[in-house]
Amino acid sequence: MNTTDLIIIGSGPGGYRAAEYAASNGLTVTIIEQAQAGGTCLNCGCIPTKTLCRNAEILDTLHKASVFGLNDLSFSLDFSKVMERKRQVVDALRNGVETLLSAPGIQLVRGKAHFLSAKEVAVGDEVYTAPHIIIATGSVAKMLPIPGIDDPRVVTSTQLLDITEIPHRLCIVGAGVIGMEFASIFSSFGSEVTVVEFLKECLPTLDSDIAKRLRQTIARRGVTFQMQSAVKAITPEGVVYERKGKEAVVEADMILIATGRAANTEGLDLEKAGVETGRTGIVVDDDLRTNVDGIYAIGDVNGRMMLAHAATYQGIHVVNTILKRNDHIRLDLIPAAIFTHPEAACVGITEDACKQAGTAYSCHKGYYRANGKALAMDETEGMVKVLVSPDDRLIGCHVYGAHAADLVQEASSLMAMNATLQQLRDIVHIHPTLSEILAEVR
Repeated sequence: MNTTDLIIIGSGPGGYRAAEYAASNGLTVTIIEQAQAGGTCLNCGCIPTKTLCRNAEILDTLHKASVFGLNDLSFSLDFSKVMERKRQVVDALRNGVETLLSAPGIQLVRGKAHFLSAKEVAVGDEVYTAPHIIIATGSVAKMLPIPGIDDPRVVTSTQLLDITEIPHRLCIVGAGVIGMEFASIFSSFGSEVTVVEFLKECLPTLDSDIAKRLRQTIARRGVTFQMQSAVKAITPEGVVYERKGKEAVVEADMILIATGRAANTEGLDLEKAGVETGRTGIVVDDDLRTNVDGIYAIGDVNGRMMLAHAATYQGIHVVNTILKRNDHIRLDLIPAAIFTHPEAACVGITEDACKQAGTAYSCHKGYYRANGKALAMDETEGMVKVLVSPDDRLIGCHVYGAHAADLVQEASSLMAMNATLQQLRDIVHIHPTLSEILAEVR
């Protein structure tokens, strides 16, 4: 029997940061990982995708080089080098995580974990016990139950990140974050991209005004969108979908299924620990406690907010709970970004949600086309939307355009401090910067 203060199942952003934080505060930690250190985000999610986003951004800039006085440029894309750079970035970061998990107080165990009881976890023939257990096993790609889903052209986002050639025709099923980011990337790489989406608009968690504008901008770059379209089957001819009672086919050399992710609980034997699960994952309270004393669930596996940074701060909050230490982490206020070109980002409540709930608010907008830095960058496509309560408190910020994530992060910081719109306007902003748009919304 191996005994420590804390067992963490999963070494993604939630798991490894929680392990580091717990060990630095005197707890002994066993962290169990069946695959690669760093989890989905580092190995086959956020990091490799954003590495490709950077390649795509550079290509887009080169294609409009004449705007900056660079004429008659000649270049070609070596996709093997693109993918090699991606591997180098991932390897460097994974090595960093493995080094972090070799620190004193942390024991990294390789293998598949499953519960024997509420206090015991087995990995192979070894049994580990601790008074506190954090489940941080992440998520897996959802696959549609449609005829032809086993077609060899069908890939998940993980598989798409390991291809060796750029597909000539790429069909993406789903216009959520994953679908939109890959649509933007591979359009820049030269693929003919078609996105098929069941809903009326892309990115359903985003403010609909921002989502519509972003989709239209990406469509002008050459991506075809088939909205309100239900995929019926995948056939040798392509992706068969139905829209307004009529069937059509998208011909494709590769088909990405990007219809979301589901909590990864398979093989954990949660029933042996008595842990309750629901439709979106493991059921937890606002302090990430499950229904079983001493067991917590963080990150994608609880289905609350499937973002790497949400998992990180949920993990830190759990460790603080174990240490009986108060913190000021606002788990109800998690900013998010979509790294398309241009970017989109958001924090807080949307205008749609305000209307639906009957919440009183005022809406203030600013446009990139009126900003000096945006004009200098030739990035005039974009908008900032700030939502404000009747007592002038910032309650939402939604942006699409260059460096949208950075602008939303500023708003998020102010919202965490319950700042007002007037306080935002009173903050001196560097000129010329995109952040001036925030302070000048009307």
